[in-house]
Amino acid sequence: MKKFRKVLDGLTTSSPGGTMGSPSCGSAAGTPTAAPTPKEIDVQETLVSENFQLCKTVRHGFPYQPTALAFDPVQKILAIGSRSGGVRILGRPGVDCYCQHESGAAVLQLQFLVNEGALVTACADDTLHLWNLRQRRPAVLHSLKFNRERITFCHLPFQSKWLYVGTERGNTHIVNIESFILSGYVIMWNKAIELSTKTHPGPVVHLSDSPKDEGKLLIGFESGTIVQWDLRVKKADFRIYYDEAIHSVGWHHEGKQFMCSHSDGSLTMWNLRNTTKPFQVTFPHGKIQKDGRKESCKPILKVEYKTCRNSEPFIIFSGGLSYDKAGRRPTLTIMHGKAITVLEMDYPIVEFMALCETPYNNEVQEPYAVVVLLEKDLIVVDLTQSNFPVFENPYPMDIHESPVTCTAYFAECPPDIIPILYSIGAKHKKTGYSQKEWPIAGGTWTLGSHTYPEIIITGHADGSIKFWDASAITLQMLYKLKTSKAFEKPKQGEGRAAELVEEDPFAVQMVSWCPQSRIFCVVGISAHIILYRFSKYDANTQIVSLEVRLQCESEDVISPSENENNPCFTESGSHSPQPHQQHPPSPGSRTPEGIKDSIPCLKVKDRMVRVPPGYQAELVIQLLWVDGEPPQQITSLDVNSAYGLLAFGNCNGLAVVDYMQKTILLCVSTLDLYGAADPYQRLTRSPRRNRQSTSEFCMRGLSNFYSDSKKRIRTSYQSLTELSDNQQSIDMERSKSPTSDHVNGHCTSPTSQPCSAGKPRVPMGPEGPRLTRRGPGRPPFRKAQSAACMEISLPVSHTEGYASRRAMLQQLHGVTMYSHDEHHTSAPYCWSERESRENSFSRSRSSSVSSIDRDTKEAITTLQFGESYGRKTDAVPTPCLWVGTSLGVVLLIPMSIPTDQEDRMEEPVTIGPSGAVLMLKGSVLRFSFLDCMGALLQSPYEVWRDPNAPEDPDRPRKRKLVHFSPSSSQDTCGDGHLAVVCSERQAKVFLMPSQSCLFVHNITESSFVLRADVVSVSNSVCLACFCANGHVMTLSLPSLRPLMDINYLPLTDMRIARTFCFTNGGQALYLSSPTEIQRITYSQEMCDNLQEMLGELFTPIETPEAQNRGFLKGFFGGNANTFDREELFGEAAAGKASRSLAQHIPGQGGMEGMKVAASGVVGDLARARIALDERGQRLGELEERTALMMTSAETFSKHAHELMLKCKDKKWYQF
Repeated sequence: MKKFRKVLDGLTTSSPGGTMGSPSCGSAAGTPTAAPTPKEIDVQETLVSENFQLCKTVRHGFPYQPTALAFDPVQKILAIGSRSGGVRILGRPGVDCYCQHESGAAVLQLQFLVNEGALVTACADDTLHLWNLRQRRPAVLHSLKFNRERITFCHLPFQSKWLYVGTERGNTHIVNIESFILSGYVIMWNKAIELSTKTHPGPVVHLSDSPKDEGKLLIGFESGTIVQWDLRVKKADFRIYYDEAIHSVGWHHEGKQFMCSHSDGSLTMWNLRNTTKPFQVTFPHGKIQKDGRKESCKPILKVEYKTCRNSEPFIIFSGGLSYDKAGRRPTLTIMHGKAITVLEMDYPIVEFMALCETPYNNEVQEPYAVVVLLEKDLIVVDLTQSNFPVFENPYPMDIHESPVTCTAYFAECPPDIIPILYSIGAKHKKTGYSQKEWPIAGGTWTLGSHTYPEIIITGHADGSIKFWDASAITLQMLYKLKTSKAFEKPKQGEGRAAELVEEDPFAVQMVSWCPQSRIFCVVGISAHIILYRFSKYDANTQIVSLEVRLQCESEDVISPSENENNPCFTESGSHSPQPHQQHPPSPGSRTPEGIKDSIPCLKVKDRMVRVPPGYQAELVIQLLWVDGEPPQQITSLDVNSAYGLLAFGNCNGLAVVDYMQKTILLCVSTLDLYGAADPYQRLTRSPRRNRQSTSEFCMRGLSNFYSDSKKRIRTSYQSLTELSDNQQSIDMERSKSPTSDHVNGHCTSPTSQPCSAGKPRVPMGPEGPRLTRRGPGRPPFRKAQSAACMEISLPVSHTEGYASRRAMLQQLHGVTMYSHDEHHTSAPYCWSERESRENSFSRSRSSSVSSIDRDTKEAITTLQFGESYGRKTDAVPTPCLWVGTSLGVVLLIPMSIPTDQEDRMEEPVTIGPSGAVLMLKGSVLRFSFLDCMGALLQSPYEVWRDPNAPEDPDRPRKRKLVHFSPSSSQDTCGDGHLAVVCSERQAKVFLMPSQSCLFVHNITESSFVLRADVVSVSNSVCLACFCANGHVMTLSLPSLRPLMDINYLPLTDMRIARTFCFTNGGQALYLSSPTEIQRITYSQEMCDNLQEMLGELFTPIETPEAQNRGFLKGFFGGNANTFDREELFGEAAAGKASRSLAQHIPGQGGMEGMKVAASGVVGDLARARIALDERGQRLGELEERTALMMTSAETFSKHAHELMLKCKDKKWYQF
């Protein structure tokens, strides 16, 4: 417990007093000014460094780029390997575990030790790993690295401790699973084939022991050679040479015949009695053509041959379709008797596996399901029904159904919201699934004691929104909303629509959700906002549409003159953007030159529509084209249900909308927001020859800068963030290199390319014609790539061309991005190219516009409604809008809102001129408010009421507002509150209304903050930050004392930056791959409780007994139980393998793995409990041994006494 007292100790800075427009803080962190503090602030801070620890909790979604599949038929758990070295282990819902190989090598094959709680993985770096699954966090027990050969196939017989490993050279090695040491027994390829064979048989593609005799190993080579090797006598029983390459082999359970799949689309059946030729060759999908020849078919990559007790066997295979059928989707074919069923898949098949009742390969298999692993999905087909329905997948495998473009995370939600969303979403679920239970039902999972309602929201490229129940580290889909239903479908070839249509016009950029009022706002890529209200009833409604003309004139752009090198600025009295309602040119109107003007990008449905229960669109706000330039994308948003207001901004300005009266209250450029309080000294602008000489404009989609080949990104983010007291130097710096970023074509920082995007223009003289770089009819947007697939390639070899070493380091650090995290919203980011501009765009650029590239605009980067003090002189808090800009400026806009319900619907809301102006280094990211005791102040909200509920004349509905006034809990320190402001470089705590800066902390000098939020942890609050260099930091409030700084995750791609978000309870999430959500915690308490929240992968189950084969079958069919592998493969018989062949690497499984996974108090208790159990077990064993010794001693004493009595009276000669 530390007590921080506000005193004049060098940390205090306050406003210099006098003009309201002066910056209230100096540029250097902690630099005091002479103004005294108005009062003392006593805050008891309870958080310490010991409250924080960073660890991963759980990963949701479909494994990205899957490569391998395995199933334990006894434990009933499934394992999926991926190209990045990850392994996902799935059981019943709630049992979901993610493991990662440290090497990151692709997983080639997986093999369960059936019912043993262990898993063997073979990776592309020719290493075998043994994972211990008997702990909640699996760990590697052993590793074996092959040095001279490449692993191609592995096979582990049931209940065997010897693993067969086939290699690329055609050799087969044998590994002891217990010790993970290579046996000296090796089946060399040249011994397996005949000496007369002149060619190498190729890599080993199949290994399996005969169901009839475990001492016989079937080896399949890629070239078509098959050898059955007698392990006892070390020679081949038979060899098969087939013309077509082999892909897989499947045995009949009796071990008398097997089936092979080949590269020509054929299946061959072989009988062990006659191996000279196959007794059956079929082309399942190859038809005989008119000339008598068969169609050429694609390879059958895998076949499974499974027998049934009461019906014909199942033959299941993938591939084999004829080449002639172009465009056919990947297929899985199920042959059952004479019936052939072809199941078409949405994605290519990676692997499939039949699930059988028995783990023994010499019993009737009785398959009941097929697990099919696709590139982007996992399906399970029910084989027990003739129509082969699929099971309903209980895992959240469809997160990536449409690419994820933004995320939001809400902890401690109202408890009633999840059941309501689930009941609404359940009405729209798909039908036709199998009625049987999900067959992958292994492991155990119980609802932990430390659970609370959590919701994750994902926005997608097709405009859809998904709500997920994320409580108790699980993930279940609740409700899906399609935002595209608010608009008419754009039709190609119809005038304006043909020019505006794009692949993803409805892509979601950010969301804002108030769980208490259930107001939901969506920002889309087409510069549109949709406001939704929640209702449990369906309704007939007409969506209200507002059109806003938020576009700066070219005179608003801060740019150098064409004839001077010195930066010059426009005067503050610039033209403000105006709402469309005040200047109503006809929609779709064009200038005489054919330039589009005053038209939105999308057309809202203008008729009554029937909307189902759930979220129903009430208002759509769209930005308009202006003078042939498309609207800039929206960079910030906030909505407040108590005020009935919605505010949004972009790089042109700010707009405030009254969504209750459906009117536009404010539409103003960023420069006009300052008025007389402009903190910058703006120089007189030199006259331009022609207004057309602006820089090139280009509206860019959500990921226009992403291409299939990685692009270099030029970044500069130092610049204006280093403010100084010299006002002239600020002006100079602002023009040269302000904090900047350009992503998605909109600007959220000052030095970005000018943000009034649209047609690029090239100055051609006073009367020169406009030249467009975009072809006629080309859409202004491009495809909205998902946040999941944005990547950054940072050049490290090119150092020439940089103005300084600092500029080079800036580029190497990553992309400067800005995120608006209002109510945990995901917002767009931007980057700007400053150095080496020739690499900034893929197209060539004219030198005539290079001098204008420094044109800048100040973007609105974050917004927050709340009860605050707009001016120093305010005595009581009033509704205010806090505005943060890309130049690090904070503006307060006071508002007057009618309090009576009837007046609220009729009287206008008045917005006063700008109040306080505060300044920070870097673009402003986040606002939050605390009372003077350090408790978090929530924004006021309206309690939810159903807008479509039937009217009750006796109880008229009234708005019920919940306010959190700053003065409500201020008994000791009077009125006032603390404002926490975080930028990409710096955090400051201000005391309102005096605007004095209490605490300052420079978060980072070498990087920049991507996400910041004030969150509750351990019954207190802190500021959590995620930086571009991968550091996750927490700072105490209000003192901004560093509590945690962990280098967790380097920013390797844009996906992480776009989707990283914090929430209460010490949790966070991000998209770790295009298909997976990774949740993490930075709370020590949750790390300690994580073990009990995770599911158990292994449950003690008795292995099913083998069926009695009967006397005749055992006698005539041979006895497989007499085979002793230990006798053959052990060191005594086979000797030691060459040390240079493979290297054994001990793992950190068992106790070591537990030490890593479970640290802290709970981990110590668990270890102590285990030690006590082991001690008790040893004491029990000692007690048993002592008792046995005592019994033995008593028996010996008794026998000795009897012998003594018997022999006592005998003479020596009588013995």
